[in-house]
Amino acid sequence: MTPEMKSSSQRTPQRTCVACRQVRPKRELVRLVRTADGRVEVDASGKRPGRGGYICPARQCWELGLKGSRVEHTLHTSLTAENREQLIKYGEGAGQITRQRS
Repeated sequence: MTPEMKSSSQRTPQRTCVACRQVRPKRELVRLVRTADGRVEVDASGKRPGRGGYICPARQCWELGLKGSRVEHTLHTSLTAENREQLIKYGEGAGQITRQRS
């Protein structure tokens, strides 16, 4: 099989945003992972061990996902106030990156 045929027959991995529930290509989303100690962190590599969930880089999705319990429900954990604040700060930066690309 030639490289051209191989790339066109492969499917792009799809994931669902925990906030808006929109299905998008995996590379367009940000992965959150619950670590062994129960903290939730951004997984930039997409390969860290632990239970994971995906969220759009849009600021609205970060606010919606962290304001309610959507991220907590998906990752089967409870966020501490400090952990939630760190994720909100990251989400604010992610929203700025999205606006610059558009």
